Formats: sequence, C-alpha cells, structure tokens
Amino acid sequence: MGSLRQCSRSACPRRAMATLTYVYADSTAVLGPLATYAEPHTYDLCAVHAERLTVPRGWEVVRLTLPDAAPEHNSDDLLALADAVREAAAEPTVEAPPVGPRGTKAPMEPPVGVSGPRRGHLRILREP
Repeated sequence: MGSLRQCSRSACPRRAMATLTYVYADSTAVLGPLATYAEPHTYDLCAVHAERLTVPRGWEVVRLTLPDAAPEHNSDDLLALADAVREAAAEPTVEAPPVGPRGTKAPMEPPVGVSGPRRGHLRILREP
C-alpha cells in the first residue's frame, strides 16, 4: 500500500518518500527509503527535502538508495483489509472455560459496579 504520510518539514504538503534517522552516538544521519511504520524519533521527507538534506558540521550522512517515485496508493489493499476485519467480526467466538487465579477452576468476580451479563468487546483476561 502506498504512503499516506506527508513530509515532516513545516508547511510542506508533499508526500514522504524517505525516512531520516539520526544516530547521535556516531554523529551520523541515515537517509533511506520510507519506513514501513512511522517511528517517533524519525523524520519522513519528500524527495525535495531529502535531496537538500544537510547535517551539522562533523556529522556523516549515509544515503541509502531511494525509490524514483513515491509508491502509489492501491485501493485494493484497503478493501482487502476492510474485508478481513468484517470476516473477523462475523466469526463466532468460542470462549474458554473460566479459570481462576493460580489454575483453580473458580470463576473470577466481575469488577465492582458491573452487574448482569457483560456485553461489548472488552473481556476480563485471566492469568494462566
């Protein structure tokens, strides 16, 4: 699926196609293809800002091979994801028999303030 992330530079509306990571211990900046996931300590850059990248004096830049163009968004991937979510929601769930603390077969008590059968998607997880 194509990138929906945009350049991290202020007021830049272009799509990101490279990821910049700083390795402070080695005084190195690594510029490579767009990472699969956005990480908190990395910066996504468009082609223009990736090309113009400068680093502080004494730092080294490691430039990995970048793609020629940003990947295009493919709606088939999004539709496949939506279908998978619908299928998972439609499948009946089989609940395991309740197990109490430390392997006993006694059911756990519901949280304070909860009465009657529980509804919704949240469940109490029991320790094995």
